[in-house]
Amino acid sequence: MIQKLSSDTSVSEVFKKIGVDASGARILQKKSRIDCFFIPSLDIRAANILKQDALSIGADLAVSKAVAAMSVKSTDALLMCTPSQLERLIKKESIQPFGLKKIAESLKRFVPQPQTPQIMGVLNINEDSFFKESRIDEGRFADKFALMCEDGADIIDIGAVSSRPGSEYPGSEEEMRRIEPILSIIAKRSLHKKAKISIDTFEPKVAKAALLAGCHIINDITGLSSGGLAAVVAEHNATLVIMHMRGTPKDMQSFTSYENLFFELDAFFEEKLAVAKSFGIENTILDVGIGFSKLLEHNLALIKHLGHFTAHARPLLIGASRKSMINQISASAPEERVAGTLALHQKALDEGASIIRCHDVKEHAQMLRIWQALKNTTV
Repeated sequence: MIQKLSSDTSVSEVFKKIGVDASGARILQKKSRIDCFFIPSLDIRAANILKQDALSIGADLAVSKAVAAMSVKSTDALLMCTPSQLERLIKKESIQPFGLKKIAESLKRFVPQPQTPQIMGVLNINEDSFFKESRIDEGRFADKFALMCEDGADIIDIGAVSSRPGSEYPGSEEEMRRIEPILSIIAKRSLHKKAKISIDTFEPKVAKAALLAGCHIINDITGLSSGGLAAVVAEHNATLVIMHMRGTPKDMQSFTSYENLFFELDAFFEEKLAVAKSFGIENTILDVGIGFSKLLEHNLALIKHLGHFTAHARPLLIGASRKSMINQISASAPEERVAGTLALHQKALDEGASIIRCHDVKEHAQMLRIWQALKNTTV
């Protein structure tokens, strides 16, 4: 009898069970998965070369039927290949004309890099966060922090200002007033030694105070719109989360029109990473901004094809926790969205997410363990 294995089986574990030679296993692993790459407006001459080169190594390229008749100048194309074939194809196309060298450079960015996913728990010290169970005050902060660590949080993200759709920024003085007592607790109790601490802020003054208190990460929903913030992050050699958003939380849902969602986010991240580099910021994390200036169709597409953004060679953070997109699919209040959250975040993990930002740490830690067990099982 023959057993059919799941497409996401960890073949490395199967190789161990079989007793495959280690060097052979490394080669075979690259042949065990098919990846697809959409290439828009490919020169027809390049398409014919790429098609032949792909076929010569066992891969394939889908193109318009008009290509055979040579009746068009360009075509959209879909490249289908294994990771092993991709590496070989990159070498072939790097010496080809008609823009194929550039295609090879773009494909090179998708060669997979191993990641160990982490869980980022959410604590809000403001009274207007959309999910009230995430709200805590000064008196409960230390206990809640400790519980999240116990439940499995690798990072804890603390925010003093709501960024829900329609919310208004209360000003830097109010943000500082809210967060100062929390930063004092972090410093006095050395909580930064128990888990990495992220501060959800775009205000340089708040970021500096947080980093001086021992925090490690600045989570900037404005996507590095402030040079002052960049300077503070660089000065303290901190990690920066760059999130995509248009406008502000108050008006962001007025800016949801995209010609090409993925390429526009690519351009945004490339620009912001260049800014970060110019300030000397070495450690960055990218967040596609689920729910921020996005419609449901955008949010679903970004999670489903999150692997596209691995080309930037940066950890990817995803945060769909209890958000309204779940209600748009299955009517539910924020308190009833944990199952939908887990489904979205599991898909994000499948597609290469490095950090899952969530309200329900214990449930996500369990999901992550099960997800890893499923990927590693050889039975």
